[in-house]
Amino acid sequence: MKVVAFERSVQGTGASRRLRNSGKTPGIVYGSKDPALVIELDHNALFHALRKEAFHSSILDLEIAGKTQKVLLRDYQMHPFKPLVLHIDFQRVSATEKVHMRVPLHFTNAETSAAVKLQGAVVSHILNDIEVSCLPADLPEFIEVDLSKIEVGHSVHAKDLTLPKGVSLVLHVEQENPVLANARIPAVKAAETEEAAPAATAAPAAAPAADAKDKA
Repeated sequence: MKVVAFERSVQGTGASRRLRNSGKTPGIVYGSKDPALVIELDHNALFHALRKEAFHSSILDLEIAGKTQKVLLRDYQMHPFKPLVLHIDFQRVSATEKVHMRVPLHFTNAETSAAVKLQGAVVSHILNDIEVSCLPADLPEFIEVDLSKIEVGHSVHAKDLTLPKGVSLVLHVEQENPVLANARIPAVKAAETEEAAPAATAAPAAAPAADAKDKA
């Protein structure tokens, strides 16, 4: 994805406020051996870009003064209640250095699992993204989590993922092996099943009374 920015000549609270009033968003680019650079971007274009999942987890082409550099979105601040981007941070990346990045998880095939189709289980997504390490060229836009074989009472963990080539879990995620999703029978459904079981066993008890009436 391509992002166009302009070098910012003035800084400070007042300058940033005037910048936002003119439809621009202040930002900064940092990282590598180059000095940090303060920039400004068109607010509307940036606001719509932030609504795209790929903008948060992909290597971006940031163009400044006709020159393009590879960056990652590292942080941004929104107004507490207005649809307004207050500030944005980008980090330069090197093609030869691994990056740590949170990548979205896309859950698939839950509806075809036996837990859902045959047992009426509900699959809960515990995490929506996960932190990985890889070279910029290997960074995936998302990682798929296949739920077709999930069983009731069982969970899918981070180590169960099939990661793309060149991508690995960061050390602390691998050690913690967090739960990504689980399958559970809803409490209401479980209670209904328990109530139905005694009723089914009690039904034959009414038969003798009926027989006695017929004999009378």
